[in-house]
Amino acid sequence: MAAVVASGAIAFAVSGSGDAVASRDHAESVADAAPYGVQVAATAPTASSWALSSVSAGPDETAAASRASRWRVVNLNAPKLLPVGIAPERGLQVKTILAARAISAAFPEIKSIGGVRPDPLPWHPRGLAIDVMIPNPSSAAGIALGNEIVRFAFKNADRFALQDCIWRGTYYTPERGPSGSGYGHYDHVHITTHGGGYPTGNEVYVR
Repeated sequence: MAAVVASGAIAFAVSGSGDAVASRDHAESVADAAPYGVQVAATAPTASSWALSSVSAGPDETAAASRASRWRVVNLNAPKLLPVGIAPERGLQVKTILAARAISAAFPEIKSIGGVRPDPLPWHPRGLAIDVMIPNPSSAAGIALGNEIVRFAFKNADRFALQDCIWRGTYYTPERGPSGSGYGHYDHVHITTHGGGYPTGNEVYVR
């Protein structure tokens, strides 16, 4: 009987070595075949919560347990944080900060966004408005870029708590679209939000 047990142990050890090679090859094929939006990443082996000697596992189950301890699934569709953009954020309210960061991330060709400044009207002094400066604003490319930024703001109107945009003499609102004279604004897109209050330092801005 002892000889039979010893023989079985040797066979198990040899089989385990072969399965480790198979496990490695299979794991690589799993990584290659990972579905869209999911990344398979290697991680260090972790100690199992159960003892192998207490479970009757065949070679296939052992290999599966080995793979599970060496690989993890990462959700690539998790929300991504918006970094600080090119607008000075001091004095801006949270929805205005969100709009400024989102525009900075979506339009890297924009190199300047104005924020709080003295003005007879309340929007800039209260942190409710930004001015997105358009490179070569009178060129066809500049006009197209300004138009695209207005469309982007309206596409995100709910998220930005958008009040209005002004671009090339036209005043736009989410409710009525182009609805009147914008009094200039030929070199920048003016964007006003409803603010949302001043930041406390605990805000998280996501794309």
